Amino acid sequence: MAIFFLNVTSVGRTAGRTATGAAAYRAGERLRDERTGMLYNYASRRDVLHSEITLPSHFSSSEAAWARDRSTLWNTAEHAEVRRDSRVAREYMLALPNELNAEQRVGLTRSLSRDLADRYGVAIDAAIHAPRAHGDARNFHVHLLATTREITATGLGPKTGLDMNSSQRKIRGLVNNRDEFLALRERTATLVNDALEAAQVTVRVDHCSLAAQGIDREPRARLPWGAYMAEKRGLHSEIAARVREKYRVRIQAKAQGTAHGTAPALPPVVAPTSMEDVRRQARENWLQLRAAPAPALAPTPVKSADQSLTRLGPDCDFGL
Repeated sequence: MAIFFLNVTSVGRTAGRTATGAAAYRAGERLRDERTGMLYNYASRRDVLHSEITLPSHFSSSEAAWARDRSTLWNTAEHAEVRRDSRVAREYMLALPNELNAEQRVGLTRSLSRDLADRYGVAIDAAIHAPRAHGDARNFHVHLLATTREITATGLGPKTGLDMNSSQRKIRGLVNNRDEFLALRERTATLVNDALEAAQVTVRVDHCSLAAQGIDREPRARLPWGAYMAEKRGLHSEIAARVREKYRVRIQAKAQGTAHGTAPALPPVVAPTSMEDVRRQARENWLQLRAAPAPALAPTPVKSADQSLTRLGPDCDFGL
């Protein structure tokens, strides 16, 4: 079943990361960072199914040729930033529906890349990855690495999109970053559903929280990647154990509350007609839940495995 998963992160120098290194890894190529002299060689990767760079639609095929070369693009992005804590790139990682074939996944990736490039005026370096060898065979996903500055015919311009500060957004009459992120999630879900419809697949994805969708259950827990990999290697992860225990406590609290008639009653869920309705409904539900007394819980033993836990679950548990 198709799921909605969109993760937006930044590539910043504070964490010791570089745009050239990120691009080389995702595209499975060999790139040298001209600023540091570091060579990143991931040419041996075999799970990169497709990669390409997309520029805003107003550039013709002969314009901004410099930005169509991966090494030039990301070395230019590195040279454009002078601060030690600069954000040099932004990444959008999206789950691609397993119901689509290889050609349809490439088409969806191009639609997503074009939409982001035109919306923010940036270059998008896309790379589709196959599922990991010992992971979920349905986990096709795409990494969309975006410049944090506008693309021009000769170089990079000012900061744009989610990388503009609040004062700049206010001067330009733009919404705040939170509302921008919500709009981005909604638009991404729309493009995914358009691709599913074009492929004559009946399933659809939803970017909203479980509460906004009217689904009365706890969202599945997700493990941090480091904890997930530790367990894959047969090691014990204290972090994973704590995540599982907190998840069981939430489930047990809900079950006990329902059994004793003490669960806080939520208002009937009405299908939202706008993003403002979604936010208002989620806010009212949260206020009622916060006002309800918490049930007394007994410690729950931790087991070695949990079928209810998934690292990349189908829920979009974004707090509105």
